[in-house]
Amino acid sequence: MFTGIITDIGRIEAVEARGDRRLTIACSYDMASVAIGASIACSGACLTVVEKGERHFAVDISAESIARTAPGMWDAGRRLNLERAMRVGDELGGHIVTGHVDGIGRISGLRDEGDSIRLTVTTGAALAPYIAAKGSIALDGVSLTVNSVEDHGADTAFGLNIIPHTAAATTFDDLSIGRDLNIEIDILARYLGRMEQYRAKR
Repeated sequence: MFTGIITDIGRIEAVEARGDRRLTIACSYDMASVAIGASIACSGACLTVVEKGERHFAVDISAESIARTAPGMWDAGRRLNLERAMRVGDELGGHIVTGHVDGIGRISGLRDEGDSIRLTVTTGAALAPYIAAKGSIALDGVSLTVNSVEDHGADTAFGLNIIPHTAAATTFDDLSIGRDLNIEIDILARYLGRMEQYRAKR
């Protein structure tokens, strides 16, 4: 489990094609404190450390995970938002994030709003029931609050504000129109949605 509070920005140093794809990710973590088998959220996807060095770690990512995440996310040179797994007793500064990507959104609007960036993200109708104004959402692993939601036929657009601290501490310092983002809906919304589906079948 994670909180959506990013603690480092990593960079993919190498990509190796095996049965799965092995990524070597440079980071600033003290790797002596990271065990083989530990979970690290990489731009919202929970991945397992399979090798490590002084300032890097390696993970294997399956074709299924690649297909469910943003295009180009796992290419060499790509920067990633990193978060180590939450420990019992840690402060829950964001919201509960599982590291399971539910879908992909695309940045459809960017504008300055005070010192912040007003970000509009468009996604398909499948995620629409789970996105609510003032609710929580994770974009590329970053815990954010939804400010507005508008449904447009088959698509849903939602707005958020990226404050300067968030931009500086994440890969959101270079946002651009058309960029794809990993979306994880709030875990409570996921379970409520399942309850509604189950009731509808009875």
